[in-house]
Amino acid sequence: MKILALDSSGLVASVAYLEDEKIKGLININYQKTHSQTLLPMLDEMVKTLEIDLNDIDYLACANGPGSFTGLRIGVATIKGLGLSINKEIVDVSTLEALALNWAGADGNIVPIMDARRSQVYAAGYTFEENSSKPVTVIKPVNCDLSELIKELNAMGKKVFFTGDGVPVYKEMIEESLKVPYAFPNAANAYQNAANVAVLANMYAKEGLAKKAADISPVYLRKPQAEREREAMQGAN
Repeated sequence: MKILALDSSGLVASVAYLEDEKIKGLININYQKTHSQTLLPMLDEMVKTLEIDLNDIDYLACANGPGSFTGLRIGVATIKGLGLSINKEIVDVSTLEALALNWAGADGNIVPIMDARRSQVYAAGYTFEENSSKPVTVIKPVNCDLSELIKELNAMGKKVFFTGDGVPVYKEMIEESLKVPYAFPNAANAYQNAANVAVLANMYAKEGLAKKAADISPVYLRKPQAEREREAMQGAN
């Protein structure tokens, strides 16, 4: 199976190509440019370097959120446009679930946290069953105060493996409040990675979960800030 995948849901812009269960190419960029500037050139570079015939690809894949509203819109629009142009189905993958693969096989709760600002995080909890490469959800994806998540993790009583861009932002709070053993990611497993998206998409495509391009949409978990502010102003009147 051949899958071209991308992830622009957070700080990192990432593109990967999977063929016959192997990652043949991966480009990650974590730099001060918008994904609209980096994503298409990265896709083009991947296709040219690996001499990929887009017509031979089986599926496209993308991280569909949660994450940055702008980043998600750029990523989803890019993959939908490509899917429509080459008539390929798309497998959309949870950003948080893909992040969980950064700790694949870890014995405990894998908890991706993404900074949602104002002491809020996008988060979920996963475990890996023995000999399984697919994460199992133990905490459903949520937008919440980190303090609420820490209380739940303390109550679960298992070691926690963190990943995601929320870790450096809330590291001190975690160290002060978490009562169970925990581990922070190193530089190689700290952020989004389109290779993880491709791996999960490969599994889901086999389960018949691919969609038509027109049916793909971002999963935000909360309303955009402008909409929340407008509703607050309307409620105050």
